[in-house]
Amino acid sequence: MQPNHKYLSLGSVSKLLLGTSRKTRIISASGLFFAACTFGAIGFAPLAPDAADLPVSLIEQKITLPNLSQQIAALEQASPQYYMREEKVRTGDTLATLLNRLGINDAAAENFIKSDSTARGVMQLRAGKSVQAQTNDAGSLQWLRTTVVSGRDNPVKNIVVARNGDNFKAVEETAAIQMRVEMRSGLIHSSLFAATDNANIPDPVATQMVDMFSTNIDFTSDLRKGDRFNVVYETFWQNGDFVRTGRVLAGEFINNGNTYQSVWFQEPGSKQGGGYYGFDGKSLKKAFLKSPLKFSRISSVFSMRKHPILGLWKQHKGVDFAATTGTPIRASGDGVLDFVGTQGGYGNFIVIKHWNNYSTAYAHMSRFAPGMRKGSKVSQGDVIGYVGSTGWATGPHLHYEFRVNNVAVDPMSVNIPNAQPMTTAQLRQFRNITGDIMHRFALMQPQKNAVKLASIE
Repeated sequence: MQPNHKYLSLGSVSKLLLGTSRKTRIISASGLFFAACTFGAIGFAPLAPDAADLPVSLIEQKITLPNLSQQIAALEQASPQYYMREEKVRTGDTLATLLNRLGINDAAAENFIKSDSTARGVMQLRAGKSVQAQTNDAGSLQWLRTTVVSGRDNPVKNIVVARNGDNFKAVEETAAIQMRVEMRSGLIHSSLFAATDNANIPDPVATQMVDMFSTNIDFTSDLRKGDRFNVVYETFWQNGDFVRTGRVLAGEFINNGNTYQSVWFQEPGSKQGGGYYGFDGKSLKKAFLKSPLKFSRISSVFSMRKHPILGLWKQHKGVDFAATTGTPIRASGDGVLDFVGTQGGYGNFIVIKHWNNYSTAYAHMSRFAPGMRKGSKVSQGDVIGYVGSTGWATGPHLHYEFRVNNVAVDPMSVNIPNAQPMTTAQLRQFRNITGDIMHRFALMQPQKNAVKLASIE
């Protein structure tokens, strides 16, 4: 009977392995090796010590807190604090109210702005203009900058007022200006300026529109409710702020069913300047204006009438334009002053001699414009005097006569010729401009564009 072996010695194991196949022996040996490693790892892994038995040390250190007041004082001495602010001029602003909103409490700076010839430009307090300033914490001005415009054709300037020690200095700098082209349209309900205000069109643009169409439309008597207009004009901006308007580039006016169009054209390189033309290339500048006053009403026409002073029926050989005293009177055409002075019932009187035996006469002036003397040349639109009531006049008005070979004719019905049209070469250049303008007008037609206001940069 074989003994019952409960344990195997290494020698026995070796003998058993020798009796098996090679593959079986390799697998078995590997298993025994990893088993031995496992038991070894379990047997020799150290135990973690109990945290409660760790030694504890208490460290104390005294920390001195910084003096914040001293630090703030040191920072203020090292670098003074400055504050920058920007404000827009409001309607009714004075220099004092503007400086107050900018946080400026500096009497010396205010006095300098009022007294210095360059700095006084800051006092062009046009509503909407931006003004920037830097002050210290006491309100003393460090510098102030704003934009000024001295005229439509003059360059825009930036005025900078800066502290210079205990004093100030003011300099002008050329402004970096961006030009935009804007389009507007409007509808006449009462007057031109009411319509342009409603369409957000600046007054200088409306005034140019009057000049453009004054030879075809009398804006005091010819406007009708329902008349429409479109206008394309320049605007100039700096850093996103509106600076001023520029030239009207094109206009379209539908008056009492008649359409009048004009576009500005200046031949490249020309020293004679440009002018307004119809889309057919014909100049819109006629030899004579339809009215010597921009805005007035006709109080007496060219006809037989009972003289308001003499009480007799006489031929009224001109047209009377009622206007307030001091209203500027314009020369209706280019010419030479033939008479300047006082003449009987005409009062203060001017006669202008034009080409081709035409002449015009202006009576009852309150005063003459500077430089008006016999033999002086005047251009169409030049101010020659101002409305008054001198001579035989019952109230302030202009008596205007249009004469052909010294014979008075009705100025409201005379056939006034246009100026000379373009040459063939100029017309080719002109066509390149009108294409773009016609496209803009088409965009503003009511049936194609319900939006009343448009802007194209």
